[in-house]
Amino acid sequence: MPYAACGGSAYRRPQGLGSAASASPVEAVERFARSISELSPAEHGFSHLDIPRALARALARAQAIERRSCLRSRPLHGMVIPVKDLYDVAGMPTTFGSRARTRTATRTEPFVRSLLERGAVVPGKTATSELGMTAYLEPVGLPAVENPRLPGCTPGGSSGGAAVAVARGLVNAAHASDGGGSIRIPSAACAVVGYKPPHESHGGVLSTQGFITRSVELSAYLHGVELPTDLPRLRVGLLTEPLFASVDVAPRWREAAEHAARLLSRAGHRVVPVSPPPIAGEVFAAFRTIFTAGAAAVPAVRDDERGVDKPSPMVTHLRSVGSHVSPEDLHHAHEVQATMPALAEVDVVLNPTLAWDPPPIGHFSSLPPEEDFWEQTRWTPWASWFNMNGQAAVSVPCGGAGASVHLGAITVPPSILLALAREVSDEVTPAH
Repeated sequence: MPYAACGGSAYRRPQGLGSAASASPVEAVERFARSISELSPAEHGFSHLDIPRALARALARAQAIERRSCLRSRPLHGMVIPVKDLYDVAGMPTTFGSRARTRTATRTEPFVRSLLERGAVVPGKTATSELGMTAYLEPVGLPAVENPRLPGCTPGGSSGGAAVAVARGLVNAAHASDGGGSIRIPSAACAVVGYKPPHESHGGVLSTQGFITRSVELSAYLHGVELPTDLPRLRVGLLTEPLFASVDVAPRWREAAEHAARLLSRAGHRVVPVSPPPIAGEVFAAFRTIFTAGAAAVPAVRDDERGVDKPSPMVTHLRSVGSHVSPEDLHHAHEVQATMPALAEVDVVLNPTLAWDPPPIGHFSSLPPEEDFWEQTRWTPWASWFNMNGQAAVSVPCGGAGASVHLGAITVPPSILLALAREVSDEVTPAH
């Protein structure tokens, strides 16, 4: 990519990136290569690595900087940022979470292209569940990836590979996307930071792109959000009851939310208990209608060697359910999405991100598909509200016990939401 113009960042690079903050692009890639060299795909979370290409790009960038030193001011200069394997990087394979769906990309997806233009170096693709349709990470025909903090357990999905790469300290940030919690769920499972930015949600749009990172400050920086030094006193709603399923929340996940509530109360915010609104069930039914209708629109995959369709049982099920969605059903779901009330009459809602600890790999997929779907819902009974209404939401580790809390914006902009999250976030340290 030519470096034809220079552009600085409006925001100062956050502290806490260690030597990566001042590394040259080549040094950053070499450090990444050393860190990942002794890890297997089940450990490092990547579905594709191309370190020689990353080094070549880093070298080209270094040479361009010698000619035009202002390129050093590009906001992502020297940062190694992998891309989620649902999104194209020209010349790299895109698996879509399935060996049988894999193809080599001929173009780079626009959001990813913007990362390259801002100075990032992409060393490869991080693993995702098939088509990003499950909250756990078991790609079809590809290695299942372990949670580095809970070996043998799922790292969550669908951006699970991104969360693993950050949790292991391989990178400070990884590209991700979120259509039902897919940034926030794996971030909580791996005890890192996951921010879903606001997005235009009307008309059935559920998904947006963002990052999983090791700090709230870095998440803000990557999205061009400047955090305020002083916060207004906010009204925070503490929601410990599940929104979308009947399930007992495990004590340490509930306690993490209660701990965050105490921290915010001591900081001068007004914390009040809130309950799920009566419309919660209708909102989730609309979410499922939109989600499965989208699944039905995805072409079936064909295995060229055997001549048979080879999707996962879960994707087959979702496509089947979605095929029975009528235009009237979909129109009603869009109306529900467009007319959703506020989750609560507060500025921010605080809740546990997950209902219990990440379960063993195979826990969900061993169930019949319909039960698999509802078990995922019981595990993650809050996140998709913010995909339906398009408001910003973030998951951060809190309380020191490995659990995470989720903060969702009701009346506040991203800068205030992230600054509030910073007040309760634990420091993220690499898993070993």
